[in-house]
Amino acid sequence: MLFILSFSSQWKWPDLLPTIFSIRAWKYILFESKGTVEAIKNSLLIAVMVNIINLVIAIPAADALARYKFKGKGFLELFFMIPIVISPLTILVGMHKSFIKFGLTESILGIVLAHVIPTLPYMIRAVETSYKNLGFKWEEAAKVLGAGTLKKFFYVTLPFILPGIVAGSSLTILISLNQYISTMFIGGGQISTVSIVMFPFISGGEQSIGAAYSILFALVSLICLWIMDSFIKRYYKQ
Repeated sequence: MLFILSFSSQWKWPDLLPTIFSIRAWKYILFESKGTVEAIKNSLLIAVMVNIINLVIAIPAADALARYKFKGKGFLELFFMIPIVISPLTILVGMHKSFIKFGLTESILGIVLAHVIPTLPYMIRAVETSYKNLGFKWEEAAKVLGAGTLKKFFYVTLPFILPGIVAGSSLTILISLNQYISTMFIGGGQISTVSIVMFPFISGGEQSIGAAYSILFALVSLICLWIMDSFIKRYYKQ
């Protein structure tokens, strides 16, 4: 339906198909709108930066939560899950006030930090599951055979937790690409992303352009997932 709508110039009820077809929407987003390329570039840059930050935090956090027992573990697990159950606006209001003090509003870095909050729980949960399956025996065997900390991680731990990393990265990228409220709130409309340029058209503007942007958005997401899937297949094949 989106595909048909993106090529329609007039489609009224109760017609089953548009009465007038046109490539105007695609012509606009691909050639006339200068913001499309910038929006895609910013969206991917933000998603990749968010993913890197999540990995740096999630790998040690997931390791501790999955394989060690310590006081306050239950509270810490609950703390990491809070962003999923609390309304984003509740967090964003306080975050926006703090970011103004540090000069992070209307910047890509500010948006990246805002996207970390809703995506980090999914990354931690995905990597934590992999660590639970890993246990300690394989790392202990590698240590006995003389492997140092880095060798042990890259040759033993990483292959085990890589599926969790890929699953968490997929969720992180998709959720980051979908963030509209946090991007608009922290970016103040100054940082263009695909969700920012798409929203005005799908919320009452030109619907055919909104449909074209929706398809473009889906293609960007699918390409990202395909790249990660190809990487993990090649990794395990080698």
